[in-house]
Amino acid sequence: MRQVGPCGVEETAPERVWYAAYGSNTHAERLACCIRGGRSPGAAMVYPGCRDRRPPVRSVPVELAGALYFATESPVWGGGRAFYDPRAEGRLRARAHLVSASQFADIVAQEMYRAPGADLDLSEVLGSGVSRVGSGRYETLVCAGQMDGLPVLTFTAPWSVDDVVPVAPSGAYVGYLAAGLLETGAWDAATVAAYVAAARGAAGRWSRRAVLELIT
Repeated sequence: MRQVGPCGVEETAPERVWYAAYGSNTHAERLACCIRGGRSPGAAMVYPGCRDRRPPVRSVPVELAGALYFATESPVWGGGRAFYDPRAEGRLRARAHLVSASQFADIVAQEMYRAPGADLDLSEVLGSGVSRVGSGRYETLVCAGQMDGLPVLTFTAPWSVDDVVPVAPSGAYVGYLAAGLLETGAWDAATVAAYVAAARGAAGRWSRRAVLELIT
């Protein structure tokens, strides 16, 4: 398990960043669809892919302060989407992918159903730890810390976990998220299943056994 230090990254335009994926992009093949283009089984959208189509240099498991929850309705998967509230109590389990800054920008664009191609100004998020590049559900950038001198970045909604109605995620979505965490080797299947089943939106709708059946 890699340790994430305070953000405090001095370089405002890094060539590479750690993208901390906590939803379906924890899964390597699912992320590959966003990078090289394509459609994941069970998804209703074909992604155009990133300008830089190289796979991540590395992918490592990380834990961040905050909580996972599911809300809104995904037209791609059906059911709730995964969100991250960095101010909530708990620990977020994620998979940090070492990608180029342009890849990170293009992944953000595609998660908002926009065409990739425009770089992001990361100066604000690196300076203050958070930056809103729009009002959309995945347009709040968060710098959760740094590893190896590079920022650990992710994106989430501008609201908090208590501001929205929880929505249970679909089986396909849960399957990718949970299998991606399991792929890291940091957590066993029982731990991953318990973690996902306890998240707001999944709790009461997805049991540990049901999640476990998707990944074993």
